[in-house]
Amino acid sequence: MPFASLLEKELELMDQPKYKRILLKMSGEALAGDKKTGLDFDVINTFAASIKKCVDAGVEVGIVVGGGNYWRGRSSGAMDRTRADHIGMLATCMNSLAVADGLENVGLEVRVQTAISMPQIAEPYIRNRAMRHFEKGRVCIFGCGTGMPFFSTDTAAALRAAEIEADIFFKATMVDGVYDKDPKKYDDAVKFDQLSFDDILSKELHVMDMTAATMCKDNHIPILVFDLGRPDNIYDACMGKELGTIIKGSGDYEA
Repeated sequence: MPFASLLEKELELMDQPKYKRILLKMSGEALAGDKKTGLDFDVINTFAASIKKCVDAGVEVGIVVGGGNYWRGRSSGAMDRTRADHIGMLATCMNSLAVADGLENVGLEVRVQTAISMPQIAEPYIRNRAMRHFEKGRVCIFGCGTGMPFFSTDTAAALRAAEIEADIFFKATMVDGVYDKDPKKYDDAVKFDQLSFDDILSKELHVMDMTAATMCKDNHIPILVFDLGRPDNIYDACMGKELGTIIKGSGDYEA
């Protein structure tokens, strides 16, 4: 094959996404930007632009959004845990609608599905319907967690990732990967480029709750933890660019 054709083929492959279907877990706090609470639509629009690039590249995108920009009732201990978690689920629904609005503003078709029935606002979560939306090129946003108290949005994201047969779980946070200790508190914190699920569980690295990590391990879903502070990291991750920390099963661990 002529050199020019080889180069053209190589460039074409470089433009192909590494993952066909992703589950993106977005931090609720990230949606607030510098305001720390509520919503910053300029920030949401930058996330939307990056997600559109992923969809335009052929990636099917499912999203779970946290609710921390509105509600942290669980940590206060001031009220019944079940009720606090229900309020948190409603917070994730508000964030889901805001992200949906941002995505629609950049020309994407979006469906919000909630684990708690609220038909005037969103579709109920139905796995087969979600799969059909992906086939039609729509983005699905899954709100209200699992619909049950005592489960985090990380666990909800892991569950949805398994249900929709996602190739990978993107955990987009406010930190650029997994460290051996909190990099915001310790200057000597060491970042890991890759870890196994056994490392996460045995070392209790607090990447996510143990239920979510175990679910991903049992269903062979790798996790990529990266910084959402740079919105284009979402697109770069889809294209296979090395960033953040990758977590895989022991058999898939790369030396």
